[in-house]
Parts: sequence; C-alpha cells; structure tokens
Amino acid sequence: MNEALQKKLLTLPKGPGVYFHKNAKGEIIYIGKAARLNMRVRQYFQKSRVRDPKTDALVLEIFDTTWIEVETELDALFLEAELIRRYLPPYNILLRDDKSLSFVRIDIKNDHPTVSLEHRPLDDGAQYFGPYYSAYSVRKALKFLRRIFPFDWKKPAKAAKRATLDYHIGLSPGLEQNKTSLEDYRANLRQLARYLKGERKSIMNEMERDMKKAAKNKEFEMAAVYRNKFRALESLHKQIVFSDREFMDMSKDAGLADLTELLGLDKIPRRIEGYDISHMGGTDTVASMVVFQSGLPDKAAYRKFKMRIPGNDDFAHMREVMERRLHEPNVKQWGMPNLYLIDGGKGQLSSALEILGAHEIKLPAIGLAKQFEEIVIKKDWPHVKLNEAKVRELNGVILESDDFWMVNLPNNSHIIKLLQRIRDESHRFAVSYHTVLKRARNVGSMLDDIPTIGPTTRKKLLREFGSYKGVQQARDFELVKVVGESKAAILKQYLRAYKKSI
Repeated sequence: MNEALQKKLLTLPKGPGVYFHKNAKGEIIYIGKAARLNMRVRQYFQKSRVRDPKTDALVLEIFDTTWIEVETELDALFLEAELIRRYLPPYNILLRDDKSLSFVRIDIKNDHPTVSLEHRPLDDGAQYFGPYYSAYSVRKALKFLRRIFPFDWKKPAKAAKRATLDYHIGLSPGLEQNKTSLEDYRANLRQLARYLKGERKSIMNEMERDMKKAAKNKEFEMAAVYRNKFRALESLHKQIVFSDREFMDMSKDAGLADLTELLGLDKIPRRIEGYDISHMGGTDTVASMVVFQSGLPDKAAYRKFKMRIPGNDDFAHMREVMERRLHEPNVKQWGMPNLYLIDGGKGQLSSALEILGAHEIKLPAIGLAKQFEEIVIKKDWPHVKLNEAKVRELNGVILESDDFWMVNLPNNSHIIKLLQRIRDESHRFAVSYHTVLKRARNVGSMLDDIPTIGPTTRKKLLREFGSYKGVQQARDFELVKVVGESKAAILKQYLRAYKKSI
C-alpha cells in the first residue's frame, strides 16, 4: 500500500456507503458496499486477514480507493448494484463468479403486477434490477420497502372474497378487492423502481412537496399518507440489512487469525470440526460433527452418529465417535480438518486425543468447557503450542494443572465468539438428532406392545396420522379405515388403557 493511500484511509467515514478500488491507471477494478466504510475498507489491507488467492491478487493491484457515503444500508445495497452494472469492474466478476446472482423483477405491465426475486433476467417485458450478490440482503431490504411501497409477491390464484391480511397490515395494495386502482398500483411500483435506481432523495422531496400541497388543499387524509411514507423513508437508516453479516465476517476473520497465534499453528485453520454428545439419562445417545469452513458453517458436511455403546458415559462416547470419524472410508470421503474442537473439559478432550494418538493423527485439538468458557489445551499434545504472550495481549488468564492449560479470555474476544458459534452449533445439531430418536422410540415402544400391530401396520398408522399423538386422537372410523375393524378395536382398547396410566 502506497503512502498516499495509507493517509487517505485515515479519512474514511464511519457510515454506510460504496467504495471503489482503482489500479495505477485510475481504472475501477472493484466496487463494494459497506455498513461502516472505515472498518470494511481497511480490512483489505490487514496482514492478519484471512483471504483467498483471488482477493490477494486484487489487493496487490489496488493503488487508490474512493468512496461515496450514503444515508442507509439500503442505499448502499442498491447503489452498489447500479454502479457494478454501469462500470463492470473485472474483480467483481472474478470474485463473485461462484455465487448465484439475484435480480429484482417488477412486471409493471401485467394486469396484476408483482415483485419477485429471480436468478436471471428474461426477455418477458418486465423490469429487472441488479445483479445483487446477496439474495438474503435484497429480500430483507424488499421487506422494509414493502411497508412504504406495498406490493404483491405473486398474483392470487383466484379472486378472494375479502381483503388479505397483508392488505390490512399495509403490505399489499388490495388490487383484487378494488382497494387500490391498477393505475395507482403501477404508480406506486414506479416509485419503488426509482428507489432501486438510487433516487431516494428525489422521491422524498416529491413526497414532502405533495404532502404540503395536500394539506394546503385540506386533503388531510392524503397528506397523512404522504407524511407516513416520508417518515418511513427517513427511518430506513435505522434498518439493518447486511451489516449483521458484515460484522460477523469481521469477527470471523479476526477470530481465526487470533486463534492461529494463540495455539501456535503453522497455518490458519480453514476447516474446523466441532463435536458434542447428547443424551437423556443415558438413552438415545448421539454425537454430532459440525464443520466450519473459514469460520462459516458448511452444513452439507455435517454428520451425526447414533452411539453403539449404551449408558451415560461421555468419555466412552467421545472415544467412539472419534474412532468412527477416523474410519478409513470416512477419512477418504470427508477429508481431514485443520483443528478439532471438543465440547467439554479435560475428560472429553483426553478421550478424543487418546483416539487421535492411536491413529497417529498429527493435528491440533482443543476443548471448550461450558461453565466458564475456558479453552482447554493438553500440555503434552505436541501439535498445539500455547502462545502466552498472545493470551496477555488479549487480557486473558492461564490456569495450570498437571496436564492441562485452561485459558480464560474475555467473552467479547473474537476467539471466544468464534469457538462459541462452533460449539453452540454442534450442540444444537446433536440435540435435534437426539430429539428425533427419542420421539421415534416413544412412538415405537407404545405401538410395539399392542398385539396384531406389526411393523407394516405401525408404518401405515404413522404415515396416516403423523405421530403417536395423532394415532391416539384419531376417531374410531378413521382407525377402521386404515387398519380394519378388528385391529382398530384392539388398538383403541390399548390406547385408552395407556392414556389412563399416564
């Protein structure tokens, strides 16, 4: 980074906006949006930043950066798309080519116009706005804008006799029930289209003018409508559209970089696997394996294990799940992580390391104890080297026992936030699987004890009524229809007896 750019970055504003990275020739090579320009733009030049090779190539070409500050995140979102469409910066294409683009479609010429989010524009006479690189952010933005410019997501299948709930809460124009004329609805959508083009200020100026004009003509109801829309547009700066994810990305990157230093790792742990055990009184015991790639969950790589060892023994179950994880076919199919995170303290971590050592796995592994959110590190595990200077830098404390270090960091540190996200996700995934097994066992055991109700009949009942409770609440004629008169009589008799016993 040259000296002039370094000084320029010190003047970055704190508000939302759009930034332009330029090369030595002054050509725009990348356009991006930010909820806070000063934090987002400086990320590109942080040495500890976790980046892919394409972003490294971009950073090497950046000679100058300029920006446009706007009032709201929505303005930044839509202005970014408009400027990318206008300038076609090469790195926007290079860095985003593996992501699905989204377009806002407004078919204003239709007899019932709708607004939708599409993946590619068609030659169908509708207006398309975009492309946008985050369908999540655009959908969220449209939900805010729908309160100001009411529209329908889709045309009703048939004319309804009464106005919909969306109309009554101000989200739909009520076109089918003649609450709004087609002409007024189209005028409303034209204003929405102008907003998507970045004309927010001119729309507000027109609304203010129309509000004053209506009040002067003593059309107070219409003046109130303009006033409410004007205030809603004014309040958009309070709405969070993408900054929640942007700041999470910042925390993710800082967390990975700090964790690498803390554990003395040779490289950033791009793939982290988190493990947890879940059971209730030693029954339906399961284990979960969640995967985070570059600090974000990769749900397609999650795995769940139904424990074969009976009883309530977290240590034995942790050894079992690690043994099954390291089964040769699984290693070939799933690959290997850069770091293991075990939900638990010394015992759970020791159990996992016992299996890793037996398989001669030379990878770092740590635990996260729930009670005090302590990072648990085994001293004699050679693949983790605790950086005591980093602990002091992060205002942390190290507690020692004979075989372990227990590292206490502030709960607002990036490392703890990252590890908590992984731990909480592994816990959620384990509990959800445990709940599924528990419900299936409860239903199965109840129906298994009833004479004449075999596996085939049980499947028919659950398929028809959805659950044991549904079977229990079914009427006599409904049971007869599924299993016949004789079986229905026996089934109802046992269900009544069971109901009285609980």
